Amino acid sequence: MTDRMTRKVRTRIAPSPTGFLHLGTARTALFSWAYARHHGGEFVLRIEDTDVARSTQDSVDQILAAMHWLGLDYDEGPIYQMQRLDRYRAVIDQMLAAGTAYRCWCTPGELDAMREAQRARGEKTHYDGRWRPGPGKVLPQPPADVQPVVRFRNPPDGSVSWDDLVKGRITISNREIDDLIIVRPDGVPTYNFCVVVDDWDMAISHVFRGDEHVNNTPWQINIFNALGAPLPLFGHVPVILGDDGQKLSKRRGAVSVTAYEEAGYLPEAMLNYLARLGWSHGDEELFSREQLVQWFDGQHLSKSPAQWDAAKLAWVNAHYIKQADDGALARLVAAQLQRRGIAAEADAADSTLARMCALFKDRCATTVELADWLGMYFADVAPRAEDVAQHVTDAVRPAVRSLRDALADAEWSKAAIAAAIKQVLATHGLKMPQLAHAVRVLVCGRAQTPSLDAVLELFPRATVLSRLQSP
Repeated sequence: MTDRMTRKVRTRIAPSPTGFLHLGTARTALFSWAYARHHGGEFVLRIEDTDVARSTQDSVDQILAAMHWLGLDYDEGPIYQMQRLDRYRAVIDQMLAAGTAYRCWCTPGELDAMREAQRARGEKTHYDGRWRPGPGKVLPQPPADVQPVVRFRNPPDGSVSWDDLVKGRITISNREIDDLIIVRPDGVPTYNFCVVVDDWDMAISHVFRGDEHVNNTPWQINIFNALGAPLPLFGHVPVILGDDGQKLSKRRGAVSVTAYEEAGYLPEAMLNYLARLGWSHGDEELFSREQLVQWFDGQHLSKSPAQWDAAKLAWVNAHYIKQADDGALARLVAAQLQRRGIAAEADAADSTLARMCALFKDRCATTVELADWLGMYFADVAPRAEDVAQHVTDAVRPAVRSLRDALADAEWSKAAIAAAIKQVLATHGLKMPQLAHAVRVLVCGRAQTPSLDAVLELFPRATVLSRLQSP
């Protein structure tokens, strides 16, 4: 144990490129990254692409994009398992020679019949070891028309134990563990074998992963031991539950990390929120990336499933939007507007779009909401008929026309616009809400906005005059 605790900290994330990087894997990546950074260690990205039929380059690209967006920089990688086949085959040959692995020629039909007979006898289904060599055991003649698999020769007795970083002491009897297939008939090795060789070769010291892998860990520990390889420390993090109480997964309800980027969330908000799903530092809800690294020492990881809360994420994101640099926010909003076919200039830190963001960001939880607000500056608006009927009344129309005339000649500044509004109110004997709501409906397409003078200042004068033309 002492040797394992004093090894250089090296963690990894090893997603399968059979779909997008979903939230559970992103959280595991975050924990692994933060632990390595906290301890001055290294973080490795590995792509587990041995599922050749389902792995795609699009998935790889999406995984890399999601990691980049979250700011989870890795010290090595991406390392692809399919580029390491020669290494796996060399280890398999060593295991076959050492007797810790053996070939099995059972056909799928024979395995089905084996399990059916076991079920009929009320037994737990498992491989019965018919091709497993043993002292004095005579094996059948291998059939010429069957490609064998390679199985790991699991210890028949005793148990596997480890001190899980999250769950504490876990012990599983070897009698509960099958002789695992480690090479398929097509010669491609399987996950539980490859992950051991990879973690060994890459000197991984700590493995954080979802607790669906708890049942894989005994096999992996036994393979580590058979190879004489040092064991990493394991930490199995409980699942994330969706609104329906069921586990979020690629196949059930999960949304890709990059979909949240497109939906207007900031990476620092997503990182903050993901970190709090199953980990805590006192009562802190909002913290920076630097604070996370400082605090994340592998303690205080919850043993209970975390509940995804979209409203909480929106609250966290709203906080970060309020804190965001206006120029940086403008570039994100420009990208949102671009998706709507609207071109908006955001190059300069003091651009008009940046000033718009500064004015409206306190009202928004996402950059999509910001783009919803700011679209009125770049595209025609269509006020709802009921809003026009409610606010642009016969009593207000003359004041609207007077304001239009006043704005045609006024200096185009917030102060001058405010002065023009004040003068029109006094002339027509109206209160501010009466005139302001009408002007907002006509110019902005909605009755509620921030301060009217600040909102109008950001429009081109010609746009405001045009929209006030026929109240």
